[in-house]
Amino acid sequence: MNNKLQKYKQMKKFALGIDIGGTNTVFGLVNKKGDIFYSDSLRTKNFSKPTELVKKIYEKWLSIKILLKKNENIIGVGIGAPNGNYYTGCIEFAPNLNWKGEVYLSKMFKRYFSLPVYLNNDANVAALGEMIYGGARKMRDFIVVTIGTGLGSGFVANRHLIYGHDGLAGELGHTLYEKNGRLCGCGKKGCLEAYVSSAGLIKTVNEILLNSKQTSILRSFNNKTLTPLNIQKAAIKGDKLAIEVYWKTGTILGEKLADAVAITGPAAIFLTGGISFAGNLLIQPAKEAMEKNLLPAFRNKVNILQSELLSKNAAVLGAAAMVWHKIT
Repeated sequence: MNNKLQKYKQMKKFALGIDIGGTNTVFGLVNKKGDIFYSDSLRTKNFSKPTELVKKIYEKWLSIKILLKKNENIIGVGIGAPNGNYYTGCIEFAPNLNWKGEVYLSKMFKRYFSLPVYLNNDANVAALGEMIYGGARKMRDFIVVTIGTGLGSGFVANRHLIYGHDGLAGELGHTLYEKNGRLCGCGKKGCLEAYVSSAGLIKTVNEILLNSKQTSILRSFNNKTLTPLNIQKAAIKGDKLAIEVYWKTGTILGEKLADAVAITGPAAIFLTGGISFAGNLLIQPAKEAMEKNLLPAFRNKVNILQSELLSKNAAVLGAAAMVWHKIT
């Protein structure tokens, strides 16, 4: 088969990528090149049971199939979800979802879809997306850190995700930053996620506002109206208090990234998720703190970068990348 014909056939195959978040669930059709041909979303919080969400996605999928031509087909379903275990197909005690305990999501999807179904931790999915479609295409060892509602991480060594013996390895967000510190959504105290996340950013703002008389745009917001986007906009405008919030948050992140570098020796660390849109407001202090806390042998070797998929539908691309990575 010549290359042109092979390329044409590949363009006619799609993976269904699904990202299940605490607030929204996004899904779409993605070809092997990473082009998204269809996307849609649902409010995760509107579904009190996971089975209801799965059924709704299936109903949406039936309408998607109508759009496909006879020579087009879907080869598999990839799902990224908080605390998703690749080995078991189960979401295990996700603190940022309404569904508690163990949720065997892969089995639920297989009841509806007569296709291969793969579930993974959302941060692992982001790492696969970066490896196949993003800035890590030519890298063998790297880390992806997702910073949004929570803080997730995916560790790649020699082009393979590190899962650990039980499929749950790589939880940088739930390593200890401060003993007996802030209460984390997981129930522990002092986790990194409690400081570097949407909620962590807002808590840092409130702490600084309480202990400072400095004028700030952020004083015009209350707990219900203050968002990470407000903080980012204030910092871009030069608000000193907002800039201080990012500096403190980035410093905390960088100190913990130094530990991660010492353990896995990555070529680069990619930041993704809503908080990472802050760019150098976060990256500069993180880089300085990381370098300061690294062993000399590791210094000036590891870049902290924004994900190349940040302005794209990264979560859907990552979920679809898992299918392409597994099947082809």
